[in-house]
Amino acid sequence: MTNAQKWVTAFLGLFLVLFLLERITKKEEPTAITQSMSGQNSRQNAKVTSDADGPTLMREIGCVSCHGDDLKGSQMAPALSNIKKNWSRDELINYLRNPSSYNGGERFDQYRASYKNVIMPSFSNIDVKELGKIADYLISKE
Repeated sequence: MTNAQKWVTAFLGLFLVLFLLERITKKEEPTAITQSMSGQNSRQNAKVTSDADGPTLMREIGCVSCHGDDLKGSQMAPALSNIKKNWSRDELINYLRNPSSYNGGERFDQYRASYKNVIMPSFSNIDVKELGKIADYLISKE
């Protein structure tokens, strides 16, 4: 066996040992949702209850950490009231799945000016049915 083959074998063996140690010592991901001050979604693997209603899903996902407990807005994000004025259910679901794809209009320019350095996180990892419950709740909310 050449020296190069010995080094590759040693590297692969070390990698395998570290991989197994990581698997053995891995802790369960918490289901509590936190959102960083930069507005990026830190929720990756938290389980959301599929039979939950819109307000519960919004708390579990972390919407209230930026939009406020009462959804009347905060320094990080605008109020979520009178949504049906600007969104249909399908548009809102698509926006929640990929907010960066929505560049359009004066309203978004005003949001970007008001909430500098804050980015709406993408919720593409959330089931569409759950996003639909959130959209239904927001559209029905005055």
